[in-house]
Amino acid sequence: MTTSSTHHDAAPSAPLKTTILERFAREVAKYPEAGKQSAVMACLAIVQQDEGHVSLQREREIAEYLGMAPIAVHEVTTFYNMYNQHPVGKFKLNVCTNLPCQLRDGVTALVHLEKKLGIKMGETTADGLFTLQQSECLGACADSPVMLVNDRTMCSFMSNEKLDQLIEGLRGSTKGEAA
Repeated sequence: MTTSSTHHDAAPSAPLKTTILERFAREVAKYPEAGKQSAVMACLAIVQQDEGHVSLQREREIAEYLGMAPIAVHEVTTFYNMYNQHPVGKFKLNVCTNLPCQLRDGVTALVHLEKKLGIKMGETTADGLFTLQQSECLGACADSPVMLVNDRTMCSFMSNEKLDQLIEGLRGSTKGEAA
């Protein structure tokens, strides 16, 4: 069983927590009043850090807080890979599939991961551990194929063997954790 990557809201979430609004205020304070919309990326990151993803409802709340049109916030959320628009697995794997990486086995790496994890690009494994995504250029073309784990760790020269080692290592890192 896998989960799809469609972006929708289920039941409405509770209002934003006071602690989140306080963090928003600290970010907005960094800008002149007329430029408070410049805090949009920080506000999106705060919500994602707290909830694991940014729902449409949260986009609308951020828009209202910053005095922006909701579509303007949505454009930011959908432009950057770092914002999850739906719940993702514990490990988000972004594989670069831009042309330089394609020419150096980027698609091969993506297909290998799809087979190994039993999911397609854009899906999450049934155990909730892995979400597989393609990404735009990660800026390491000479090291391709490359991928980014959880938006933080760059992995280069990812042969099938190295991909297998990475997956097993990530799985092993969760042993002993409560499910």
